[in-house]
Amino acid sequence: MATNRGNRARQTEEVDNTITYVQCDGLAAMKIVKHCHEESSNMDLAQGALLGLVVDKCLEITNCFPFPKNEDDTMDEELYQLAMMRRLRRVNVDHFHVGWYQSSNVGNFLSMALLESQYHYQTSIEESVVVIYDTQKSGRGFLCLKAYRLTPQAIQMYKDGDFTPEALRNMKVGYESLFVEIPIVIKNSPLTNIMVSELCEMMPEEQGHNFLDLGTASVLESHMRCLIERVDELYQESMRYNKYQQAVFKQETEKHRALTKQTAENAIRVAKGESPVPEEEVLKQFRPLPVPPRLNATIASGQINTYSQHISQFCSQSLAKLFITQSLQNAKESKDVTK
Repeated sequence: MATNRGNRARQTEEVDNTITYVQCDGLAAMKIVKHCHEESSNMDLAQGALLGLVVDKCLEITNCFPFPKNEDDTMDEELYQLAMMRRLRRVNVDHFHVGWYQSSNVGNFLSMALLESQYHYQTSIEESVVVIYDTQKSGRGFLCLKAYRLTPQAIQMYKDGDFTPEALRNMKVGYESLFVEIPIVIKNSPLTNIMVSELCEMMPEEQGHNFLDLGTASVLESHMRCLIERVDELYQESMRYNKYQQAVFKQETEKHRALTKQTAENAIRVAKGESPVPEEEVLKQFRPLPVPPRLNATIASGQINTYSQHISQFCSQSLAKLFITQSLQNAKESKDVTK
C-alpha cells in the first residue's frame, strides 16, 4: 500500500520537459493575427491549426490555417484538415500538425472546452501546444501571443475522469497546475527584417503616434468586468459545495440518531431473547450523496488568476508608455523653445 502511494506521489510530481520553448515564424504569427482580428469584428471565436516540426526541445511553428466555421454543417472538419495538410505537402510546405490556436478577448480563454480540446490534442500529438492571441490587448499596442500546454497532472486527471475534491487533492491538481505557459519567440528571416526596417524609414514621422495609444481605461474596464463575472461564478460554485457539505452533515446526524435508536431497540430485543437487527439494515436507508465536481471551480480560479496577472502586466506596460510619452513631450517642448 505504501509503495502504491509512493508511486502515485512520484507520478503527480512529474514535470513536462517535452517542449522548452516555441519558435513561431513571423508569417505564421501574421496569419494568426489577421484571422483573429477578422473574426473578432464579428464577435466570433477564431480557431485554426498550427503546422511545423519539432527540433530537439524546440517546437517550430512555420505555417497555419483556419478551421471552417461551425455554420457549415455539410463540411467535415477532420477531412478539411487532412485535405489542407495534403495540399501543403504538395507545395513543399511543413504539413506536420503541432497544435492549434485560438483567439481571446481580454484574457478570457480558460474554459472546459479549451481543456478538453487540448487534452485530445496532447494525447494524440505529444508535442502539441495551444497558442492564445488576445485581440483587444494587441489592438492597444501590447502584443499578447502565448503558448500553453496541459501539465501531466491535468492529463491524468482528465483521463481518470474523477473531478471530486478528494481526487484533485490526491493528484495535487489546482488552478495553478492545469496549464503551463511555454515561452514563445517570433523569428523572422533576414530579408523580412530588412523589409521591416525599410518600411519603418518610409513611414512619415507624424504617423508614429498611432503606435502610442495611451487609452487604457477601456481595456482595464473590460478586465475588471470579466474578473467580477468569474468571481461571481466561483462564489456560486462555493455555495453549491457548501450546500453539499451541509447535506452530508445533516445525513450523518440522522444516521447517528438512527443507529443510536437501533442500538437501544437491539438491547431490548436481546433482553427478550430475540435476535438483534443488523446495522446494515439501518445504513441501507442512507444513500451516499453525489459529490459535486470541482473542475469548474478550479477553471474559474485559474481564469481569475490569469486576469490578475494580465491586469498587473498591463498596468506596468501602460506606466512605461506614459513615462516614454512624457520624455518625448519634454523633448518636443525643449525643441520648440530653442527655435
